[in-house]
Amino acid sequence: MGRGSFYTYPAVFTKEKDGMYSVRFPDVAGCVTCGNSITDAILMASDVLALMIYTNYEEKDIDAPSDTPLEKIPVRKNEFVSYVVCDTKTYRRRFGKKAVKKTLTIPEWLNEAATEKNINFSKVLQDALQKQIAE
Repeated sequence: MGRGSFYTYPAVFTKEKDGMYSVRFPDVAGCVTCGNSITDAILMASDVLALMIYTNYEEKDIDAPSDTPLEKIPVRKNEFVSYVVCDTKTYRRRFGKKAVKKTLTIPEWLNEAATEKNINFSKVLQDALQKQIAE
């Protein structure tokens, strides 16, 4: 269940015959993934959970589903259940495409020179901001 941008749900991990792990979330419809190792499967599970909660619930302003207690989830002998946590705020920051309009001021000569060269102002600003943030 979620608190703000953090959500925790039980996931069923299945060890496949090829050594991979498949993962499903009984409480989140269509939320499935897999990984080459248990570590990879856990990371993939957190990522797909953030994607599904963000796109299917948060963006639509719908309450996320309740979580089922671990002990109430049936498993087979090659499966186990564990909680997986995700952070949709971090996910939105990395993958969100929602644009925000900003107004800025630059010298006229710079505007003319950049326009002549068909420079995409938004792209240049985004690239510069991402570089600044990464430093």
